[in-house]
Amino acid sequence: MILALHDIVVQRDGWSVRADARFAEGIHLVTGRVGSGKSTLAHLLAGSVVPETGRTVSEGITSVQIGLQFPEHQVTAATVAGEIRSWGLDPQVIMPETALTDKSGVNPLLLSGGELRRLELACVLRKDPDLLLLDEPFSSLDCKEKNALCHRIENRNRGITIIFSHETWHLPRIDNLWEIVNGTLENRGTIPDALTRWTGAPPLLRRLIISRMDAGDGEVTRSGCRMLDSVFSQQ
Repeated sequence: MILALHDIVVQRDGWSVRADARFAEGIHLVTGRVGSGKSTLAHLLAGSVVPETGRTVSEGITSVQIGLQFPEHQVTAATVAGEIRSWGLDPQVIMPETALTDKSGVNPLLLSGGELRRLELACVLRKDPDLLLLDEPFSSLDCKEKNALCHRIENRNRGITIIFSHETWHLPRIDNLWEIVNGTLENRGTIPDALTRWTGAPPLLRRLIISRMDAGDGEVTRSGCRMLDSVFSQQ
């Protein structure tokens, strides 16, 4: 499976995001500061945003699913059980996964932020599409829930998964790192080499890399990779 972006430009109220990219199978992380265009790019890949210029080309992708940054925008039913059924899924399977068994008749919009996030993510992940887009999926989740989500994403052994997030501490092990800088999507490469080019790296990881480089240590990427295991997947 391949998803390619050719000379893409999307403009929004005085700012723009540009992208030339090729996403292969595996887990990709798209990072960038708040407001850099991550959500816009996610919606573009989902087909709900049309670019001013450029085109997207896909190969082998027959199903696409997006988990929205604001899960309340994804709700279509008046009860938790009804919301699960609206995804074509069985409430008896999904509710235990989300610890919502006793809230089957509750309006999803009356759930807490974390509960609604768990509900929508469980449905999105259960659909298991060829192309899975997750926009700020860690928002509203506590540390335990973030770790559980990381493991769930890592255990998805097919298709293309693209995570759009400014989260830097609770992340799954990824295959490719991308960064939106000054309105342009930049490919930082594969892990671990991408760590040395990640301008938004967590401070602790950045200090480790710099200290190793200052010492002339040829083990920078291997040390960075070990650090990445703790940063990207807290056990």
